[in-house]
Amino acid sequence: MSARRPHNQSYADVAAKPAPQASSDVTPAVPADVIYKLLGFTAAMVAGPIGMYFLTVNTIFNGSSTLAGVTAAITANVVLFAYIYVAWMEDQRDTKAAVEPESKKGQ
Repeated sequence: MSARRPHNQSYADVAAKPAPQASSDVTPAVPADVIYKLLGFTAAMVAGPIGMYFLTVNTIFNGSSTLAGVTAAITANVVLFAYIYVAWMEDQRDTKAAVEPESKKGQ
């Protein structure tokens, strides 16, 4: 069986010696602004369609819950497409920022 300690040290010497401290990266995996955008769009996805339904059911459509439901569904789709657009533009910005330093290195 192979030993896990150097042959010139005892088990007590190895146990007493602290492990070497490596630098650890404690930055979050997802930036805070991304989390805030996600929370904002989540709130819009919940409040937008429900609010639009109750806003339009009696004021615009005179009690027609079908038309108010259609309006709520359209509102949910608008919020969804807005989230996709914002995420796509952010990805384009990140891609452009990653390409710019590489193009400057060649000059």
